[in-house]
Amino acid sequence: MSALPFEPRPVPAWNASTRLVATQALSRAAGAPLIGGNAIELLIDAAANYDAWLASIRAARASILFENYIFRDDETARTFRDALVERAEAGVRVRVVRDWLGCFGQSRARFWSPLVAAGGEVRTYNPPRLASPLGWLSRDHRKLLVTDGHAGFLSGICVSAKWLGNPARKIPPWRDTGVAVHGPAVAELANAFADVWARIGTPLDFDACAAVPGVAGDVDLRVIATVPNAAGLYRLDQLIAAMAEERLWLTDAYFVGVTPYVQALASAARDGVDVRLLVPGSSDIPAVGSMSRAGYRPLLEAGVRVFEWNGSMLHAKSAVADGRWSRVGSSNLNLASWIGNCEIDVAVENRTFAERMEAQYLQDLDNSTEIVLHEGRRLQRRNHRAAACKGGSSGRAAAGALRLANSVGAAITNRRVLGRSESSMLGIGGLLLLAIAVVAFLWPRALAWPAAAILLWSGLALLARWLGIRRRRNGNPPESDA
Repeated sequence: MSALPFEPRPVPAWNASTRLVATQALSRAAGAPLIGGNAIELLIDAAANYDAWLASIRAARASILFENYIFRDDETARTFRDALVERAEAGVRVRVVRDWLGCFGQSRARFWSPLVAAGGEVRTYNPPRLASPLGWLSRDHRKLLVTDGHAGFLSGICVSAKWLGNPARKIPPWRDTGVAVHGPAVAELANAFADVWARIGTPLDFDACAAVPGVAGDVDLRVIATVPNAAGLYRLDQLIAAMAEERLWLTDAYFVGVTPYVQALASAARDGVDVRLLVPGSSDIPAVGSMSRAGYRPLLEAGVRVFEWNGSMLHAKSAVADGRWSRVGSSNLNLASWIGNCEIDVAVENRTFAERMEAQYLQDLDNSTEIVLHEGRRLQRRNHRAAACKGGSSGRAAAGALRLANSVGAAITNRRVLGRSESSMLGIGGLLLLAIAVVAFLWPRALAWPAAAILLWSGLALLARWLGIRRRRNGNPPESDA
């Protein structure tokens, strides 16, 4: 389907006082100052990003900081590892952070043995611990590379051949977006890496940005380095939805709309803003794809336009608003990214870059199918090229659970008026709660034993954490993961 005609209307220029207020609001919401004097390059899909990453790694002379959610033991990851080994052997300080859950089943610790033997260091973020029974929920989802403190790269791209597709099987590459950054903002990228490094062991033994990079261009941007329980990007996304005047175009791989953000998008659309959401047509995690579809209706009813990508997988996380503000990085539009994970994004305030982002968005819509409300208020794909829904029973169950929790919670707490699409869930929720009550009366052990097990684990975890704090107070250093 070809993208619908787009005739951008000129967005009124901000005067000095308006821009000052907007800058202050965005800085406070994101917890990130606006940094000027940068150059930024848009990198589309994995091949372009990998080429840029490898070139920067091979040219490094002082330090390499590499942080990624997934390193998969395949030809692509081995190429990166071998490049890192060569640089470490040449005396470059190489530091790598991998996520335990992201790399689980993808690569083992021994994959990094050649790098460690060459003098590099590898740390694992948040492996399972007795003292933290729910700690595994927090992940390092960043995709970040900084070389020599002067070049930075971030994106949604993991280190895996999966992103390159499979030409022999006619599987196209995954659609993903990254950027290369040069200039003073690179120091903030290095500091973001150093913060995570210190969270899982001793701090860096060198200053990754001994000298702040000089002016490299005329691009103003913010580095938004999210850590668990910090909601800077969530506040910023909410604020951008409120400030958009003409258009707000979003691309997201794992959209699971929470009520406040859905309402923000709906309010913007009802106010005449051209709000569009591009998501995968066929997700690599079917359950998340089903949960995304569970949230289409309130968006469509408000006038938000929703599109599904027709390719193998859309994994990009980006936004562009009013032809002057853009965001690219690792964060998805869901609570895990906004609140639970370590993420890294840049928010760019530059018209030239925003124009490139808008042009890419319209190009992406050429390979997408719009979802519309048909007569009878049923969802329908606008043409026959839509990708099939591949969510199985587990995906449908997850989507149903999400709708049920939102609807029942809204009804019981009287937080908001229930929409028409939610009212059908109340009967199901009522019957489910009655069934649980019957089980509790007739077979109390069926609920008591699981509750006791959870309490026992939690109690042991608190004691283990208490002992760990006592050891640190007595001068014993905390253990680190390698």
